[in-house]
Amino acid sequence: MLPVVSITLFLPLLGALLVMALRRASPTTVHAVGIGTSALTLLGAVAMWSRGVSETGFAQLEQIDWMPAIGAAYRVGVDGISLPLVLLTAALFLLTFIYSAKVRERSHAYVALMLLLETAAIGTFTALDAILFYVFFEVSLVSMYFMIAGWGHEDRQRAALMFFLYTLLGSLPLLLAILGLYLGSTPHSFDMRLWIDNPPLTGTAAMLALIAMLFTFAVKIPVFPLHTWLPAAHVQAPAAGSVILACVMLKFGTYGLVRFALQMTPDAFREAGIAILVVGVVAAIYGAFAALAQNDLKRLVAYTSVNHMGYIVVGVAIAGLAHDPAIRALALDGSVLQMISHGLVTGALFFLVGMLQDRAHTRDMDRFGGLLKTVPVLGWSFVLAAFASLGLPGLAHFPAEFQIFLATLRVEPAAVVVILGIVITAGLYLQAISKVLLGEPRASLVTMSDLGPREVLTLAPLLILIVVVGVAPGWVLDIVHTTTAALRF
Repeated sequence: MLPVVSITLFLPLLGALLVMALRRASPTTVHAVGIGTSALTLLGAVAMWSRGVSETGFAQLEQIDWMPAIGAAYRVGVDGISLPLVLLTAALFLLTFIYSAKVRERSHAYVALMLLLETAAIGTFTALDAILFYVFFEVSLVSMYFMIAGWGHEDRQRAALMFFLYTLLGSLPLLLAILGLYLGSTPHSFDMRLWIDNPPLTGTAAMLALIAMLFTFAVKIPVFPLHTWLPAAHVQAPAAGSVILACVMLKFGTYGLVRFALQMTPDAFREAGIAILVVGVVAAIYGAFAALAQNDLKRLVAYTSVNHMGYIVVGVAIAGLAHDPAIRALALDGSVLQMISHGLVTGALFFLVGMLQDRAHTRDMDRFGGLLKTVPVLGWSFVLAAFASLGLPGLAHFPAEFQIFLATLRVEPAAVVVILGIVITAGLYLQAISKVLLGEPRASLVTMSDLGPREVLTLAPLLILIVVVGVAPGWVLDIVHTTTAALRF
């Protein structure tokens, strides 16, 4: 059978090598290679989706011996939790390549780094060997560091260094946890499937491993107070970098929270469940209040990411605390769907902020006004994405958050205070719409051009999917629920 997972995984890497080989090619040719490669990668992800997942574990498994003496191998595969994230990743990278076709400065390095980052991201979601997972996890950090430092804004060097140090140092505890799980397994192996089926650690050892994993993933998600690298990284990153950072790389944290913390140390996770739940609630409410205080559009969207990622943490915590398998599946279904909806909604918002900045050379909301009259397509696109972010029924966030809140009410009713975050988010986006889009346009903005064909091609798929997922989320939930309904721990 054709190794679709491996082909999808390594296609971007082959594209990156091709770009570097075409050293004298024009920027147009280089971007065409990037778009073509990412389009083929998306086709591979769709082929993986068409093959589906298994009710009894991981599907589409591919394995090659790597270091048999220590139980390490090239192992990849997907389940209902990872497969939607692979499809989201492939789609977002294609859209970022389309949006970035305007980049002419060091275009070879830009496209090659983006393609390398795509392989690292897909590898993180498909790896079933802990060493392989860690390698992909770390490679993504290096790629994003150079993206921010090389093509970011005025203070990009400091932001890139802060991002790199936070996330690199934050990932070291995960390495210690992986070594602990390896030493606790019999026979010794780095096969993540074995660790999930038979958690190798118990008691104090499991709790220590859980604490190490929680620290790593808390930095990556990020949650308060380990979030301070995020606003600076988003503000200084190019628009495409902000999209990938928020919509793909932050999911490494929530995916790891499910795959490692919840599935490999389930008893310890249940003991720490209330503490994890509190962290999620604080992150959601803090992110909303922090966003409310912002006047920079990009910082506003960055802090709403903290808010929405907090809901995912709440959902995963409820899944760990729930004794009823049906409620556990409900919470995890909502959490995974929230990962997907966050990628779609926040991706659209960061693209829109980038398009506004390209035209007005500012992100200060007080310097806008009346854009619905001057750039109606851009303006109404922002309205749709903003309404989706505040959880309006019929748009992507609503079915995800509704499932999380419903599961929370049935397990820990007091934690439903997290819904306050939605109220605050609604207020801050209505304020942003009023400042940026309503009223009379400023004299300096009356000649602003509306979206061009390349920008429409970037935004339209996201806006369509925001509506489709909001109205009919079943096509995603069917895949997710195949796995979550079968989880036993």
